[in-house]
Amino acid sequence: MRWPSLPPLNTLLPFEATVRHASMTAAARELHVTHGAVSRQIQNLERSLGISLFERQTRALRPTPQARQLAAVVRDALDQIDAAARQISPRTPTGPLTLSCEPTLLMRWLIPQLPDLAVNVPDVAVHLSAGGGPVFFERDNIDLAIRRDDFPFPEEASRTRLFAERIGPVCRPDLATRLTGAAGVSQVTLLHTGTRPQAWDDWRRITGMRAESASQQTLEHFYLTLQAAAAGVGVAIAPYAVARDDLERGQLVAPFGFVPDGTSYHLLSRQSPEQDGRVRRLTAWLRAKTSQLENDPDPV
Repeated sequence: MRWPSLPPLNTLLPFEATVRHASMTAAARELHVTHGAVSRQIQNLERSLGISLFERQTRALRPTPQARQLAAVVRDALDQIDAAARQISPRTPTGPLTLSCEPTLLMRWLIPQLPDLAVNVPDVAVHLSAGGGPVFFERDNIDLAIRRDDFPFPEEASRTRLFAERIGPVCRPDLATRLTGAAGVSQVTLLHTGTRPQAWDDWRRITGMRAESASQQTLEHFYLTLQAAAAGVGVAIAPYAVARDDLERGQLVAPFGFVPDGTSYHLLSRQSPEQDGRVRRLTAWLRAKTSQLENDPDPV
């Protein structure tokens, strides 16, 4: 059956890559073709549609709203084709898996676990990538992602719950002696995290403690606020998972313990564990490791 309204299909890959990168040069590099080849395909697509898809400026290539709309549909179609091909292919998947993880959790929890992964799952190679927020498997060329469920997950993703988020104030041990209650907290600097600015408000809402302070400081990521807390700059709100090692080493203490904030971390994958043995073994290992986080007693 013919589809006369379809644009030339061979133009869609270079078009989608060009929109994603806002650069024909970057698209050509990704597709391993020349800049001229990408340019010709874009021109063919524009002729087929009868519209211009890019605003061509001296040093920039800006996709039009129509181009962004079409590219989003093309990207979804490519994801569906990729998923279907993986499902029907009789070949056993091989090679490394690319796992995206939120930066602080990656640095403070996952990377220290890699020696255990090498011992217990030696046949699964994993490439790690720092990333947060919405997950785009095809666009970002990742196989799995660890994310907190504070935004909608892709409907097509396979999801495995790993552990519940617990948060609490942490500080250097000598500073903790001043934190006898909300009044004590008001005497020290509160450290905020730019990637989760509402963390102190969440803790106040859950615990009912109206801890306020005249002195505030914001750092970009949790690993920076933890470093500042360990240096005695102030008191930080931290997830238990990322503060755990510092607590065990005695560099930080949690004077009020940790409380669940109602969210959880999940492993998202474009291949279900049943379809890919590598994903199945990695998922089992992650579940075993994260179960320790949920079973740890509150380190008050």
